[in-house]
Amino acid sequence: MQKKIKIRDDLYIGGDAPFALISGPCVIESRDNVFLIAKALKEMSDELGIGFIFKSSFLKDNRSSPENYMGPGIKEGLKILKDVKEAFDIPVLSDVHSVDQVEPAAEVLDVLQIPAFLSQQTSLLFAAGKTGKPINIKKSQFIPPEDVKNSISKVEYVGNKNIIVTERGTFFGYHRLIVDMRSFPIIRKTGYPVIFDITHSVRVYGIPSKDPRGGEREFIEPLGRAGVASGVNGVFIETHPEPSKALSDAASMYPLNKMKSFLIQLLRIHNLVKEYV
Repeated sequence: MQKKIKIRDDLYIGGDAPFALISGPCVIESRDNVFLIAKALKEMSDELGIGFIFKSSFLKDNRSSPENYMGPGIKEGLKILKDVKEAFDIPVLSDVHSVDQVEPAAEVLDVLQIPAFLSQQTSLLFAAGKTGKPINIKKSQFIPPEDVKNSISKVEYVGNKNIIVTERGTFFGYHRLIVDMRSFPIIRKTGYPVIFDITHSVRVYGIPSKDPRGGEREFIEPLGRAGVASGVNGVFIETHPEPSKALSDAASMYPLNKMKSFLIQLLRIHNLVKEYV
């Protein structure tokens, strides 16, 4: 039986909980930008009955160039996320990249996210797990889905079983990720909820994200529909009012003004297949 993970008293992911959305801009660009996006996503998720967690990174620590924007940093970024959390009464999520970031992040964040490139880092998984907070493990691009159990076991080892696993594809060749739909039922066998990170799966790695060739946005919708039909508990979608002007992942973020119609599609598919998975 799949575990039902408590995010807060009014929000669970997994089991018989409502379909979930983790969404927001890739990185915190400004307070105004974050508030605009959070307000729109909160309103549409409330209207559709979707469990919503706001996501934005206070630091992007794996940019392809040292000249690329990395975010406001942990101090200012957490302050903005705390203000968003309080203003809209929504849970917030962001990445932690090192053990020293875990404690201050846990004071604000409702969910700590382990980035895909770091999802096998034992010390980071231990530190995040010890907070007792829900941990969203982004499955590494370079491991098969059945091996995510090793990352899970490190969080469980320190007594934390509040775990979510997010799939974002696997490298089968250079530059592009491939989303193997078999990965979703394989990960579900761990017993933990599974989220599909749709927008990161269409990045073309090695090309700067601000370059139009750095993402294949046209595949977001078909991949999203297929992933939800495979039986996930929710989706991870990075969004922006003007994706082409975004300071990170400009080529792969989904337009904010199209989010509601896309979510309606995904919710209909989820409701159709949920009794079979």
